[in-house]
Amino acid sequence: MPVSYDPWEKFNRNMHAFNNAVDKAVARPLALSYVAVVPRPVRLGVSNFFSNLGEPITALNSLLQGKVVQAGQSLGRFLLNSTLGIGGIFDPASDARLPRKNEDFGQTLGVWGWQRSRYVELPLFGPRTVRDVFGLLGDAPLSPIRGVENDKTRFFLQGLQLVDVRTQLLSIDALREGAVDEYALFRDSWLQRRNYQIGQ
Repeated sequence: MPVSYDPWEKFNRNMHAFNNAVDKAVARPLALSYVAVVPRPVRLGVSNFFSNLGEPITALNSLLQGKVVQAGQSLGRFLLNSTLGIGGIFDPASDARLPRKNEDFGQTLGVWGWQRSRYVELPLFGPRTVRDVFGLLGDAPLSPIRGVENDKTRFFLQGLQLVDVRTQLLSIDALREGAVDEYALFRDSWLQRRNYQIGQ
């Protein structure tokens, strides 16, 4: 595994400890309660819904990366799941063999040449690189949830999305807790996965 570019390691370790404290006190208990209370088919529908909202961002970034066919597939997934899939709750696009991809502006910047970028862990947002922080800013205006005018509805959707994401990470908790250096494992695994995404 290549050496991680982490010149801000002291800051990042402190931020990682803060994020872990918030996770143990709030995020993980919410995710466990969500799994205990909400039936699996409903949770799957929620995950499908949020995944579908990301398809236009994936389509645009695929186009910016020169992946024209993939952009068309993502747009097709969005149209099919938003209609036949009842707002994205169901996933008929996968049944139609339209592959699910995830592309964001951070990946686009990587494809455009910004390969080496220092690692940074943000409060509450978790692991990123400086490149991916700019990527977040680039994708943010395209988020459909941000366009919801009713504050209560927007906050509910954002909170539900965070719980959904944390629920999907429950399977790796045991691996993290058993690590000699949990921070290094977390950082290196995230960077390796991110570099793989950019290379696809």
